[in-house]
Amino acid sequence: MAAAAVAAGGTGVLAGVPAALSSGDKKKIWTVAHITDVHIREGDRAAERFRSCLNHIINKHKPDFFLNGGDAINDASYDNVVREQVISQWAIWDDCLTTLKGYEVHSCIGNHDTWWKAPTTSDPMYGKDYVVKRLKMPHRYYSFSRKNWHFFILDGNNANISLDEEQYNWLEAELGKLRAGSQVLLMSHYPILGTTQVLVGGGHSDCKKLKDLFYKYRDKVRICLSGHNHLSDETEYNGVRYCCNGAMSGFWWGKGDAESKGDGYYLETPPGYAILDLYDDGTVENTYFPHAF
Repeated sequence: MAAAAVAAGGTGVLAGVPAALSSGDKKKIWTVAHITDVHIREGDRAAERFRSCLNHIINKHKPDFFLNGGDAINDASYDNVVREQVISQWAIWDDCLTTLKGYEVHSCIGNHDTWWKAPTTSDPMYGKDYVVKRLKMPHRYYSFSRKNWHFFILDGNNANISLDEEQYNWLEAELGKLRAGSQVLLMSHYPILGTTQVLVGGGHSDCKKLKDLFYKYRDKVRICLSGHNHLSDETEYNGVRYCCNGAMSGFWWGKGDAESKGDGYYLETPPGYAILDLYDDGTVENTYFPHAF
């Protein structure tokens, strides 16, 4: 396990893979930017800072596509949030995302993205379906493939932070269909395994069930990405890398509090993003880059 990356150049780790997959020359297949917990809102120049960081990511790292780990907007889930606030936050998000014109952005749903306090459950802005629409997702959970890499985007916004039965059965079946030696990356808003949920909670309650599933398909599953906890944590278990990649917003775009170890930090973690290099042999390099925008 490793603490938050604080060096300007970031901190990289390799996802564990069987030795047989790591032998010989390897070829980088994809460079992927993982942004999470943007919590976009009015105030504190959040939109301007977010756009500046996106431009920095594009110019510095030249990623092939983006993964957005949820909590795109600051909050739609609190009891006192009204329709106009939800609409305003999504409008800011849409405006910021014009910076990524021409890029694929694959998103998952964060707990703060969903407006549960709509007047009725039939309201078009109620629940997850509206978030799916706003984030241009094909479904609340889904998968896609790029060459020999397969990406699973999960929805942990269910009872006790877990995959519902329908979703779990889908994931198990889809993993089973992949040929042996396929390379799999999974992204959930919430950490599945790691240190951060021991410190601040917020992890998957079905972690043991998922751990068992990943062990069954340990020739395929390489890495699980998450956010939610605004902390940077790198954990490996049974050859699977679990990376909680901090938060673009850091301390929700604020200065911090008494426990913040720096300007904008949440505890010891600065605001930032991650860059992943994915290789043909199943190796993954996950590097967390602090930003000062």
